[in-house]
Amino acid sequence: MTHQAPALQAEQQRPDAAAQLAQLREVQALVETIAGRSSRAHAADAALDKAARIGAAYGDALPVARRRFDALVAETVAWAAAGVEALTRAGGSPPAAARLADELALATEDLLKLLKL
Repeated sequence: MTHQAPALQAEQQRPDAAAQLAQLREVQALVETIAGRSSRAHAADAALDKAARIGAAYGDALPVARRRFDALVAETVAWAAAGVEALTRAGGSPPAAARLADELALATEDLLKLLKL
C-alpha cells in the first residue's frame, strides 16, 4: 500500500488555471447573450494562446499567489453559478444579465492580475 501526502492529492485534483478562466469566460459570453449584448468571445486561436499564457503564468507564480488565485477563482465560480441560476429562475432579465456580465469581466481581470497578465 502506498501513501501520498494530502497536499499532493489535493493538488492533483485541482483543475488547471486556464480551464477555470475559460469556463468563466464561457459563462460571461452566455450572460452577455442574455443581456442582449454581442458576445465578446475571442477567436479559437486567440483563446488557445491566452490559455497557454495563463497556464504558464500560473506555473511560474509563487505558491502564495497560486493559493490566492485558487481561492478567488473558486469564489468567483460559486457566485457566477448562483447568478446564472437566479437569472434562469427570473426568466433572463437583460439588465441583471448585463450586471452579472460586467462583474464577471471585473473578476476575470482581477484573476489575471494575480498571475501578472
